Amino acid sequence: MKLTTPLTDESIANLKAGDRVEITGTIYVARDAAHKRMVETLDRGEPLPVDVRGQIVYYMGPSPTKPGQVIGSAGPTTSGRMDRYAPRLMEIGLKGMIGKGLRIPPVKDAMKKFKAVYFAATGGAAALISQRIKKAKVIAYEELGAEALQELQVEDFPVIVVNDIYGGDAYEDGKKQYARN
Repeated sequence: MKLTTPLTDESIANLKAGDRVEITGTIYVARDAAHKRMVETLDRGEPLPVDVRGQIVYYMGPSPTKPGQVIGSAGPTTSGRMDRYAPRLMEIGLKGMIGKGLRIPPVKDAMKKFKAVYFAATGGAAALISQRIKKAKVIAYEELGAEALQELQVEDFPVIVVNDIYGGDAYEDGKKQYARN
């Protein structure tokens, strides 16, 4: 299945846990420090440096960019570190998150409540994933270095739906299937 950003309730309504998806468009990169800054900004009643409505945030651990490349290796980082911030961003319209690893129940509940999805990118395939990134630029929090807020332009960026808006969980489904076999 192919998705184009920004996402809408309608564009993610047919996604089910376990679906393979290719994303094209703009996605944003933010990790722990950027998430903390964004939530602190919201707590002060100030606008974020980017409108997250309908957007996807990629929890990415970039490596240095080599000459002639758009970005270095661009693999997913552990999503659990963003769990304390994710519900707040979904509440204001964030529709997708990309990372690796499990999400806690309050994050899964927020996905159902606010109609957002969690995608997994394949860990260990960072060099291949980076080939799907066509442009990359820092848009805020430059002083955070690798944790700065970035905007990426991606084409056919490969992910798998882990958690859908209905409470489906590909990780749990996989455990159940393995137990039956």
